[in-house]
Amino acid sequence: MLLQFKGRRKGYYHNRRAVPVKVGDHCLVEADRGRDLGKVTYVGPGRAEWWQVADHQGVLQLASEADLERMRATRDEEGPMWDACNERIRRRGLDMNLVTVERQHDGRKITFFFTAEGRVDFRELVRDLAALFRTRIELRQIGVRDETRLQGGLAVCGREYCCSGFLHEFAPVTLKMAKTQQLPLNPAKLSGPCGRLRCCLAFEDDHYRDARRRLPRTGTVVTTPDGPATVRQVDLLREVVTVDGREPGSLVEWGADRLRWDDPQGTAPRGGCGGGGCRRGPA
Repeated sequence: MLLQFKGRRKGYYHNRRAVPVKVGDHCLVEADRGRDLGKVTYVGPGRAEWWQVADHQGVLQLASEADLERMRATRDEEGPMWDACNERIRRRGLDMNLVTVERQHDGRKITFFFTAEGRVDFRELVRDLAALFRTRIELRQIGVRDETRLQGGLAVCGREYCCSGFLHEFAPVTLKMAKTQQLPLNPAKLSGPCGRLRCCLAFEDDHYRDARRRLPRTGTVVTTPDGPATVRQVDLLREVVTVDGREPGSLVEWGADRLRWDDPQGTAPRGGCGGGGCRRGPA
C-alpha cells in the first residue's frame, strides 16, 4: 500500500499483518529505528518496484485517537524547530535554504529538508541540533522539484501540483517533448513553479510521438481527393492535415485517412509499409 506523510512525502509499505485498512485511514508503520504515522492513499498490488523499496517496511496497526492527537501536537512543535535550525544556519553562515522540518511520530528522529547550490558541510550544524533537541538529526538535501512537492500549491490549470498530488516518481522531461507537441518554446509557459519543465509534458508524449510517426510532416507532398498538395500544418490531436488549396494562397483541411503519401523512412505503422516506403490510401 501507499502512505502519505507530511509535505506529501510518500512511502510504500507491506501489510503482512493483514491490518484492515482502507484509503483515508491513518496507520502506524515501521520507520527508521522506530514508528511513523501516515495516511493511506492506495491499497492494492501496486508495482513490482514498490515492493523492492518496501521490503523491510510494514504496517503495524491503525492509528488511535491518541495517535492522531499526538500527530497534531508534533506538527505544532515543528514550527519552533524550523526557527531554531534556521537561526543556527545563519549563525554558521551556511549557504543553504531550509525548506521544511518533519519529526518522526515516535520522536526518535527529526529530518530537516534543505536546498543548496552545491555540497554543504553541515556536520557542525547536526551537532548543534542534536544537542538542542536530544534526538537523532538528519539533514536531507533536496532539489527544486522536491521542494515544490513538499510545499504544494495550485498549478496554472487550477489543479493541485501533479508532483504533490499523484506522481510517485519524477520522470525526465525534455524540451523535445514540447517540440513534438508543437508547443511554443516559451520557457515562461513551459516551466512549472519549480522553474523546471512541467511534469505534464511527459503525460501524453507517447501519443504525440505515435501521431507524428503516422502523419505526414510539414512540407511533404501528399495526394488528396483534389490532387497533389503540399502539407502546411498538421494537427496531431485531431489527425487533420492542412494543405495548399486549388486557389493561390488558400488552405484546405483533410483528415489524414483521406490522404496518400510516400514515407521514405518507412516509419508509419499503418498502411502496409514495405519495399521503397509506405503509402496510405483512403479508409
